[in-house]
Amino acid sequence: LFARGGVMRPAKRLQRVLSFDDVDHPYGDEDEAALEAEVNGNWTPQEKALHEARLKAKAKRRVRKSSSRSESLSESLSGELADGDSYSSKGKVPVPNDRKSRTGKGRGLPKKGGAGGKGVWGAAGMVYEVEEPDAKDPNYDEVAQGDTVYATVVPEVDERELEKTVNPIVREYFEHGDTKEVQMLLKELNLGHHKYEFSSLAVSLSLEGKASHRELTSRLLRDLVGKVLSDSDMARAFDKILKELPDLMLDTPEAPQMLGQFIARAIADHALPMAFLDRYKGKVDCDHARAALDRAAVLLSMKREMVRLDNVWGVGGGLRPVKHLVKEMNFLLKEYLVSGEVKEAERCLRDLEVPHFHHELVYEAVVMVLESKGDTAVKMCKLLQAFWKIGLITVDQMNRGFQRVYDELPEINLDVPHAHSIMESFTDLCYQESVITKQLRDSCPSRGRKRFVSEGDGGLIKN
Repeated sequence: LFARGGVMRPAKRLQRVLSFDDVDHPYGDEDEAALEAEVNGNWTPQEKALHEARLKAKAKRRVRKSSSRSESLSESLSGELADGDSYSSKGKVPVPNDRKSRTGKGRGLPKKGGAGGKGVWGAAGMVYEVEEPDAKDPNYDEVAQGDTVYATVVPEVDERELEKTVNPIVREYFEHGDTKEVQMLLKELNLGHHKYEFSSLAVSLSLEGKASHRELTSRLLRDLVGKVLSDSDMARAFDKILKELPDLMLDTPEAPQMLGQFIARAIADHALPMAFLDRYKGKVDCDHARAALDRAAVLLSMKREMVRLDNVWGVGGGLRPVKHLVKEMNFLLKEYLVSGEVKEAERCLRDLEVPHFHHELVYEAVVMVLESKGDTAVKMCKLLQAFWKIGLITVDQMNRGFQRVYDELPEINLDVPHAHSIMESFTDLCYQESVITKQLRDSCPSRGRKRFVSEGDGGLIKN
């Protein structure tokens, strides 16, 4: 008891301060139990519950301290702590090579079960596979390792990437026309079981192009069979094209007729077996495919003297010899003089696909005017005027054709005595119809020495 304000009160507050120490209780277990029994008689229920909660929290703190460090380590370091050695600001003892998290979280186990980090051999019980010898290893010994075979493996082209890979090869081939280069490129690729699709893609691209492209494609198919592709690959390619024919007609309405010509040309070149058409007899439901097969059958049934399947695509542009092109242009002009059809002559000239060689047409037309009679000059002037207006014959080609005639006029004059006068009248007519320029008309050579009847004839020309 102590006196406060003249009243005698029990020392309840002092006892409560002494019993609620947060670090360590000064009494032993027996004293603490006796004190608790003594004080409980005077505490309120709230104070009693608070006291029990604090005791439980204190017990938990003791359990955490004992689990974080082993008892042996604590005993060995107790003397150092008594001497006042330095420790961390949080009251934790620094332990060398301790893998436990400094934040107080985790279970205190090493990372990845001891299989991670530098300088470790892996988890216990791990079995490693036999390591293959590496030729780039400094310790590699070729004699000790034995025979090592190195091979370059080309991955197979994916079906989705096949079209992106093949299209540039085919389009480049349309420019240079070298089948051997295409063979080399295909051998470098690993097309696998999609090899036959190269032929179908090449034919599909040529259907959208010109006649010269189709001629080049037929030659390519002929040269690939037996070297890169087989007969069965070619047959599968045309089977696929026949199935896709309705879709191809959306861009090329003449696809059935063209495909029939491709089939006939391939059979004639021995790129397709002769039995290709026989296995389709009576088994075709598509009208477009039936039309293509009928077209091929008709071409193959014709006599060799009537039609040559190697010219089924017409003249192949600059790939044909110059003599052949000259012959075709002569035939074109003669047919025009008979029929007078400018549209047909225009179509034939476009089919030749030689815009760089149109000066030959101008040259042949002018020579025909010099060597013929009648209204040939008027018809030829009309034809040249039509080609000039639509831009089929450029000013450079027109000037070059006339200039070639000017250069050869002395030789032509040996066979055609009036070649100079005919040439002058024809150039005047072409100038009036705006076919040639004034400069080209003025550059026309005049005739040679005049032969007079007599000195006093007034300058009349001898007939």
